[in-house]
Amino acid sequence: MKDARPSTAARQSLEVVQEHAADAFTIIWPTGLVLDGSAAALRSRVIESLRRQGFVLDVTGSLTASGNGHKQAIRELHGEARRAAIERARPGLARHEQRLLRYFASGAEIQPNRIAPVLKEVLPDTEDELLFRYARLHWSIPVSAGYGRRLRFLVFDESNGKLIGLIGLGDPVFSLGPRDAWIGWDSQAKRERLRHVMDAFVLGAVPPYARLLCGKLVALLMISDEVRDAFSRRYAGRTSLISERPFDGRLVLITTSSALGRSSLYNRLTFRDRRVFLSVGFTSGSGEFHFSNGIYRDLLAFARERCTPSAKHERWGNGWRSRRELVRAVLPKLGLSRELVYHGVRREIFLVPLADNAASFLRGETDHVEPFSAPAAELFRWFRERWLLPRASRDQTYRDFDPQTLRLWG
Repeated sequence: MKDARPSTAARQSLEVVQEHAADAFTIIWPTGLVLDGSAAALRSRVIESLRRQGFVLDVTGSLTASGNGHKQAIRELHGEARRAAIERARPGLARHEQRLLRYFASGAEIQPNRIAPVLKEVLPDTEDELLFRYARLHWSIPVSAGYGRRLRFLVFDESNGKLIGLIGLGDPVFSLGPRDAWIGWDSQAKRERLRHVMDAFVLGAVPPYARLLCGKLVALLMISDEVRDAFSRRYAGRTSLISERPFDGRLVLITTSSALGRSSLYNRLTFRDRRVFLSVGFTSGSGEFHFSNGIYRDLLAFARERCTPSAKHERWGNGWRSRRELVRAVLPKLGLSRELVYHGVRREIFLVPLADNAASFLRGETDHVEPFSAPAAELFRWFRERWLLPRASRDQTYRDFDPQTLRLWG
């Protein structure tokens, strides 16, 4: 029978952890768990990383976010992960930065009454893809690159050739409680019709257009006929890897979540008196962004040596189903709770139906889709009169913007 006392390295690790008792980082050592030197060291790095980001780990193993939950506090919690994402992007993008900055307008280059948005689909290995990757690094929280199927757009201002914003659509997660409840899905219908749903992993405007409420414009353009048509061109006729059935290319629902708790961008956004974004609840406050600051690489290396991958289906390969699955597998082997993936930062969940009968179609009650028409030009005319021109007349701070302030690497 093994000695249940911690090894020398593990005791040293525990002593380091206990030094943070004043910061509510006292940890109860799991009974009977013995950590070798590398596991104990990784445990210490994980705990120190969480503390440094502003999280509090109590004696029960639960994680809570320090601060008052206001948007600035949430930004600060994501700060380290965002800086790590910028540093990871440096090798591929830093040498292009000066050229890419030319796509961002100065305040003097914008004439609100001449703005003319145009959607441009992003293709792989192009200048547009470099610009998309660079622009998303400027979001206040780290932005995913999307999963599985991806459809990306840049929104340009044709009047000056400058970038207004980004739309990025990717595969949705399989289980999302508020979405599934709104649709009324059973497991069979969800397996068959989830492919008619996409998730917006990035959506919004860049400065100085953001100061003119162009985030609302980009959000509206996501429901345009042009986006739906691009999805059909890209995916109609493709055979699903798992079901091995061809796809008809109909997109009927888009999901997204707010970056910073309750959203002021999506709420009350309408088109032709139709509410575009439907708020259906909040996420549970789980994920792995707080392990994305360099620690994840260490967890991945540890998992490759000591954990069994979770992807069991032969068509999924031999890896992990998701980053979250990997993190939850590693944490108990470090004497930490799997529940540390619950970071407490909740996001508001929105559904964007693209058809009048989206829910009944997704439930499998009908094969007929009743899409509503929303040409990009008409969406812009609606936005221009309702938000753009009134904003430009009362707030002209956009004129002071210098795109050089966006520089990431000097």
